[in-house]
Amino acid sequence: MPKTSDSVIDQRTLANAIRALSMDAVQKANSGHPGMPMGMADAATVLFSKFLKYDPNWPGWPDRDRFILSAGHGSMLLYSLLYLTGYARPTIDDIKNFRQLGSPCAGHPEYGELPGVETTTGPLAQGLGMAAGMALAERSLRTQYGSDAVDHYTYVITGDGCLMEGLSHEILSFAGHQQLEKLIVLWDNNHISIDGPTSLAVSDDQLTRFEAHGWDAWEVDGHDFKAVEAAIEKARKSAKPSLISCRTIIGFGAPGKQGTEATHGAPLGEEEVAAARKELNWPHQAFEIPEDILAAWRRIGQRSGEQSRAWKKRLPGMDEKKRRQFEGRLEGKLPKALDARIIAHKKALVENPEKMATRKASGQCLEIINGLTEATIGGSADLSGSNNTRTSQMEIMSAANPGGRYIHYGVREFGMAAIMNGMGLHGGFIPYGGTFLIFSDYARPAIRLAAMIGVRVIYVFTHDSIGLGEDGPTHQPVEQLMSLRAIPNLNVFRPACAVETAECWALALKDASRPSILALTRQSIAPVRDKHFEENMSERGGYILKKASARPRVTLIGTGSEVEVALAAQTILEKKGVPTRVVSMPSLGHFQEQSQAYRKEVLGSGALRVSIEAGVTRGWEGIVGEDGFSIGIDCFGQSAPAADLFSHFGITGADIADKILDRIKASA
Repeated sequence: MPKTSDSVIDQRTLANAIRALSMDAVQKANSGHPGMPMGMADAATVLFSKFLKYDPNWPGWPDRDRFILSAGHGSMLLYSLLYLTGYARPTIDDIKNFRQLGSPCAGHPEYGELPGVETTTGPLAQGLGMAAGMALAERSLRTQYGSDAVDHYTYVITGDGCLMEGLSHEILSFAGHQQLEKLIVLWDNNHISIDGPTSLAVSDDQLTRFEAHGWDAWEVDGHDFKAVEAAIEKARKSAKPSLISCRTIIGFGAPGKQGTEATHGAPLGEEEVAAARKELNWPHQAFEIPEDILAAWRRIGQRSGEQSRAWKKRLPGMDEKKRRQFEGRLEGKLPKALDARIIAHKKALVENPEKMATRKASGQCLEIINGLTEATIGGSADLSGSNNTRTSQMEIMSAANPGGRYIHYGVREFGMAAIMNGMGLHGGFIPYGGTFLIFSDYARPAIRLAAMIGVRVIYVFTHDSIGLGEDGPTHQPVEQLMSLRAIPNLNVFRPACAVETAECWALALKDASRPSILALTRQSIAPVRDKHFEENMSERGGYILKKASARPRVTLIGTGSEVEVALAAQTILEKKGVPTRVVSMPSLGHFQEQSQAYRKEVLGSGALRVSIEAGVTRGWEGIVGEDGFSIGIDCFGQSAPAADLFSHFGITGADIADKILDRIKASA
């Protein structure tokens, strides 16, 4: 290894503490990725010791810089830094238990497990996407409340894999267009992937690529502390988002394996760890950090303490009304008038019934919600008019108008969802974004991550079935609803009318620990509520919408536009002497969380249960039971007017009534 000057040796020793902890933890776990932490230890040392604004004594300081490890497989880099700089956790015992059951030091960083972990990363490039959302949130809040309250950077470490992922294209383009000048990316440019040299798969000129997207971009020796410091300083002064390509050696310090894929995703091995200790001049035992080195790191961790204390003292100096609003935004509070306004809106809808698409009903709700709070920040993936996501209060956000509350994401569904996650995690915003339900497939990895994190973001997914009509099977969602319901900790609402749409919006806003989906119709549908209830009837997921004339022999369970169909079938069956109950089920997940007694009360005992939904039938078995059956679509749709399609697939009141009568006759 090259000789270094005395001034660099101190920083190299600090960085070697990261290397030692990383290789020791991976070796003890016999699992993990030592190469990336060892390669980026020098650049990370510069960032944490010279620039990053953070306070281990107040990890949630609202004006801290955000640090995102998009290359989440290198998690020991982050865990080492958190321990060394003095966060309450991880402890050294936590690090010794890296990747073990119950340890907060998971294989990839997980939000909520440790203070200082800003988000869950691991799926490559999603950290980059969330970082863009955090930078966007910072700029918007700074515009609204001033730099005395909000003025921080978002730093990201990415790897080669992050930049290979298609999501990176969406994020780079968006961030460059928005000129997110406080977003700084440090790329671990080590030319190695799991399979071997990155030249096996890519030959991109990344600096030119970033510049073409409107970024500033530089390359430095990632092991030259002064060069990294100068590059970060330059990036902080840029009017554009910045890329710093840190040319590094993966597994730096492991003499027999550094610079090769052997260090990427496997322990170094006992012999190589011993050789690395010698190479790095680190004669200490595993997990041992000498007192003077740990003390130096702990002093670094206190570097921004004075700034955090000054911020806390400064905040009361804000205009009182503005300060209360700011604090409420950070706490995620909803406006006090929300419940009353939603109830009044529901009452008006019942008193003045009107056929309308639930996407239009959603737009009416947003008009109310966005007028009550500035915390909502909306957008669409180039479908604003179809999704009804922009309301009268919302100016368009742009580089020239950073305080705008409406974001044109362009045709970037995955990017939109990742950015929304970042905004939600940053705090101060309740993001919502729209596209067609079929295109949830593009956004699904970010939706899944939102559910795993437990962040309040709301997806407005319109054109929710064959009811969209002539666009055909490429645009008609069939399996999407059930597949989204399979994701844990995700609310999936499919309201049957304007009233249920208002109730589902209220539920989505109030659930601060889950993301929510509203699946909404393109086509107009009839109102199904003829009586006003102040109670949120959708809260339990399913409820008796219309009782049977006597003890029910049949219970029809519908969602969304098919509730109207269920009511039509009920009318026919009742005329045929078959007492029939109609249950509306806007949220299958919420209903399944209710008590067994409530579910039995709603579904009825001894009645033939029939579910009706214009999608796949798999997943309804637990609701209809062994004796019931499901009506849906277990194939792809077709291109035709909506009414013709519902008739073709047998999802009409008459068709359903006939099937039920045949079943009753056969079982007699």
